[in-house]
Amino acid sequence: MCMFCKCDSLKESKTTHVVNYKGCVIVIKNVPCMECEQCGEKFYTDEVVAKLEVMVDYAKKMMQEVAVIDYAKGNIGKKYY
Repeated sequence: MCMFCKCDSLKESKTTHVVNYKGCVIVIKNVPCMECEQCGEKFYTDEVVAKLEVMVDYAKKMMQEVAVIDYAKGNIGKKYY
């Protein structure tokens, strides 16, 4: 159930997760999510959130102005799963 519009219809989807950090932009594409069919709000599973945290932490250490990571191809943090 969608937390925003209370619609019961969610579908599997993919999205792009963007983080702004100290003047840098971290873009993680192809992130699996559940998407509300009514309002389009996106929701992540706990497993996806954990992997996103590892990927964002890695990108922060690189300290590039823009970092683009493909979730589906990323091996970042693989040892943690």
